[in-house]
Amino acid sequence: MLMPTEPTPQSSNDSGSERRLAWQVAPNLLVSFKYAWAGIRYAFTTQRNFRIHTAVAIIVTSLGLYLGITAVKMAIVSLTCAMVMALELLNTAVESLVDLTVKQSYHELAKIAKDCAAGAVLVSACAAVLVAAFILLPPLLNLLF
Repeated sequence: MLMPTEPTPQSSNDSGSERRLAWQVAPNLLVSFKYAWAGIRYAFTTQRNFRIHTAVAIIVTSLGLYLGITAVKMAIVSLTCAMVMALELLNTAVESLVDLTVKQSYHELAKIAKDCAAGAVLVSACAAVLVAAFILLPPLLNLLF
């Protein structure tokens, strides 16, 4: 997103000028991280499902560490949790863009876009549950019985 005080660029076919333009958006890496954290903070404070996914990821990761799961299996669990959370962030972005575009009106394509983005989160969450069950359930059952 361009800063309000910056002039908007003229169209250019020169890929070098497009690259320079990209650097104007976030002048350094620290600012890029600041924007990314702002998005995560926004999702955490406004999206109930993102908070649920975050809590489940913390619980599952803690359980895996407690059970002494191998590093490779913990990496699989962690990546699966991260995938769900990343897709929830993308879902939030899609919903925001669709709402910005259609405003208060109903449009069937807007519904499809929002439903498909939510469906992607659902598919990843189901996969994450299966991964957690395959990896964490056997040692947990051994501990309990």
